[in-house]
Amino acid sequence: MQKQRSLIALILVLVVAAIVVLIQLPLALGLDLKGGAQLTIQVQPAEGSARITPENLNDVKRVLENRVNGLGVAEPIVQTAGNDKILVQLPGVSDPQQAERVLGGTAKLEFRPQKPGTEAEFDVRRQELALAKAKLQVLLEDKKQQPDEAALAEAKAQLQKTNETILNLFEPVDLTGKNLANAGFGTTSGGDSWQVSVEFDPDGGQKFADLTKSIAGTGRTIGIFLDDELISSPIVSAEYAAQGIAGGRASISGNFTSETARDLAVQLRGGALPFPVAVVENRTVGATLGRDSINRSIIAGLAGLVLVFVFMGVYYRLPGLIANIALAIYALLTLAAYSLIGVTMTLPGIAGFILSIGMAVDANVLIFERTREELRDGQKLYRAVESGFYRAFSSILDSNVTTLIACAALGYFGSGLVRGFAVTLFIGVLISMFTALTCSRTLLLLVVLGFPGVRQKPELFCPNLPASVRS
Repeated sequence: MQKQRSLIALILVLVVAAIVVLIQLPLALGLDLKGGAQLTIQVQPAEGSARITPENLNDVKRVLENRVNGLGVAEPIVQTAGNDKILVQLPGVSDPQQAERVLGGTAKLEFRPQKPGTEAEFDVRRQELALAKAKLQVLLEDKKQQPDEAALAEAKAQLQKTNETILNLFEPVDLTGKNLANAGFGTTSGGDSWQVSVEFDPDGGQKFADLTKSIAGTGRTIGIFLDDELISSPIVSAEYAAQGIAGGRASISGNFTSETARDLAVQLRGGALPFPVAVVENRTVGATLGRDSINRSIIAGLAGLVLVFVFMGVYYRLPGLIANIALAIYALLTLAAYSLIGVTMTLPGIAGFILSIGMAVDANVLIFERTREELRDGQKLYRAVESGFYRAFSSILDSNVTTLIACAALGYFGSGLVRGFAVTLFIGVLISMFTALTCSRTLLLLVVLGFPGVRQKPELFCPNLPASVRS
């Protein structure tokens, strides 16, 4: 009896903790329930390649997944679609344009030292670059009023030509984004502008030290290029002429805003895309359909639960009522586990949860049927309850283990919504085993041992029990 009281105390603590968790950490909803952004990204062949292979597509998908993780989006979906497209779903993202900027840029970062004797030409080209950018900006603003596609195309061509000319003024030294270990963003020391800070890996740190050492005090610059476009060209002072800038860290300034600095840091952390991409569709998915689905799912779930509660109470009498309490505890603990683990609820996830409720009910049915068999064989109530749990345990274990194996296979090989279904069902089955074998058993034994009147009425557990057995 003391053991049952201790278990009841433990169950009450878990219930209170679950309520606190659900209040503090509400369940996260997926794209189909909450809405968000959905982007379709087309991977384009690079120069020299005729088509995109499945391996190429997976390489791009891996980089996009890294960038999506940098956005801090919960439960995103990144999956291939067709031969050259990748579908990205971002639940809860209210700024699809930012997502497009982060995911659509190639982000090929490169550091190059300026070639000797190009100082005068670089000054001229840099002014041309500023003029080309300004002209393109004006045309882009005019395009909103009156499109001039020819002038726009000419300005873009001029800008690209100027960028290519400037790129040739700098010498490649194989110090690129692949040498980065991390990237972040913040304000400059004066606090008046934004910059992107990068941290090199050991090999990149040595290359950066050698690069800065080679041009320190010469007046030439380091060209920092993003997608072959110059974004910054700092000068290294003479104090670094002996050893270069050691430590493997550098800062990139380039007229960043807080948003563009953050976007670039996310892109650099995610890595450069091995192939150019184009965002062919960017649409916002509303939550209207999701809200309707939520309401229907809640109604379906509540209706199912009520019917189950009524059936268990009517057919299994007192044990059925106790099982209903255990089911309520099961639902509370399972939802709290979803919140703690960070499971994002989608419609398939809700289906997995409801299916796990069925598994929990099934476990109780097995136990109560075994208990009835023991009572019909003439066992006393306490022994019948204990034997019922003991005999049903192997069946419950076998059933749940096979379900867990199926969930593990779905979670490992599946993706997106299929994986969400597998995760919710997996967690639900584990907790259903706990509630069936611990909550139901403890509550039943507490009632049987704590109330002598119940022990005298085995028909509360098994109706139509023969009089000879009852005595």
